[in-house]
Amino acid sequence: MERRSHIVLDARVVLAGSAVALIGVVVLGLFLWMVPNAAAREAKAACAGLRPSEPNPALCANGGDCHFPLMAPDFTAYDNNGKPVHLSDFHGKVVLLNFWASWCGVCKTEKPQLDKMAADLVSKDFVVIALASDRSWTDVLVAIVDALVPTVKAPGSTVTFKDALDSYRKALPNGVPFQVFLDPPAGDSNIGAIAASWGITAVPESALIDRRGNIRAYFVNKRDWQSPVAETCIRSVIDED
Repeated sequence: MERRSHIVLDARVVLAGSAVALIGVVVLGLFLWMVPNAAAREAKAACAGLRPSEPNPALCANGGDCHFPLMAPDFTAYDNNGKPVHLSDFHGKVVLLNFWASWCGVCKTEKPQLDKMAADLVSKDFVVIALASDRSWTDVLVAIVDALVPTVKAPGSTVTFKDALDSYRKALPNGVPFQVFLDPPAGDSNIGAIAASWGITAVPESALIDRRGNIRAYFVNKRDWQSPVAETCIRSVIDED
């Protein structure tokens, strides 16, 4: 004779199990929601010592919400070979975007700290971009050498691009640990077109951008990028993802 097994489920057990499962899902959801928010709070606290600035209204789309994090506007700049480079090319990396210019004295005093910090921290996860509000690579190369290797005699007033490049290669045979792109000004302005589109009227200014392309902190005027607080700020954004 065929035997049949009968399984009887108690409705109370089913309801209790469902409730436990639901609570588990809610807790997991809250955990996943809290982790990035906690990381963002930690990054904000870590960067507070660098005295970050409020968002420039030019970065806030249509006058909407103007609080960090804000999506960094994409742009196209050019390397020394004339190759176009987009900020969005660096998605997946944390970026410190430094707006500067060869004619900016404050930028000159900031550049050595930026150079040393980049040498310490640049990796597959982090890049430093120096966007120069200049019309020629000649001026940019001369300014970098002048800032980083001041003992090297600068080329004369009639310096050519070849002169500047030769001086750069001799002074900095291994190059620099940050990437430099050109942002030529439009018209009679001395501020690069990209910098101007970000609402910048004076340099230096810097934006710390996370892997998703969001500006997490913004700094008007120079900072000591080699200081422990700067390293803590940058690492907090690198480590949160």
